[in-house]
Amino acid sequence: MNSIEKKLLELNKIEDIQQRSHWMNSLHPLGKLLISVIYILCVTSFDKYDIVHLILMSVYIIFTFAIGELSFKEGIYRMRLILPLLIFVGIFNPFLDKNIVLIAGYEVRGGIVSMLTLVVKGVYTVLAVYALIATTPIDDICYALRIIKIPKIIVIVIMLIYRYIDVMSKEADRIFTSYRLRAPGQKGIAYKYWGALVGQWLLRSMDRAQIVYESMTLRGFRGDFIPSKKSVRALDVIYPIVWIAIFMIIRFAVTG
Repeated sequence: MNSIEKKLLELNKIEDIQQRSHWMNSLHPLGKLLISVIYILCVTSFDKYDIVHLILMSVYIIFTFAIGELSFKEGIYRMRLILPLLIFVGIFNPFLDKNIVLIAGYEVRGGIVSMLTLVVKGVYTVLAVYALIATTPIDDICYALRIIKIPKIIVIVIMLIYRYIDVMSKEADRIFTSYRLRAPGQKGIAYKYWGALVGQWLLRSMDRAQIVYESMTLRGFRGDFIPSKKSVRALDVIYPIVWIAIFMIIRFAVTG
């Protein structure tokens, strides 16, 4: 199985999780979006030395993954690109920050604490976004964005990018499969064919995009995303209020 096929399987796996009949998936998307945004804002607002109180914010991640039946392994796997970057940036802190801070009664080098805080913030942020995506289809996320008055052009771009990732990935997989059949035993693609194959990929993707656009037009698309309204239940209101209150308590009451 090549890397493109693996990416397509990952995308299909996320879409399968989004379609589960789980109570967390059925929550109103606006509430889940607000929780995620406020959680990320609270996490990133902690002082670079406040690692102790920052750890308390893990209660949301633990609850969401445990009760939502999400895989921590999958969540960590999604961080394979961002985590090395965070570590690379944070690793310079011990050399640049020579302050001494008091953590749980112990004196610790400020640079080490700030490095750990940066990594923890990055982990929390990525896991929170993954939890939102895994429990909310892209159409529902776009619906929530329109409710909070995000410009329609931005919402349309987000939705179409998500949809066309699948289209372009499948086209790339077809081209790569055809190349492998014509060059058996060869590892990868020879450099001299890269330009031609990328150009072919672009042209075929544009043709597919035109077909998709014509299909959307025939189904009534006029350049705007008009979602169907979703009913609001008591749980849809109580759930975000409780979590936002918890975030505020941890951020402002507990930290003083």
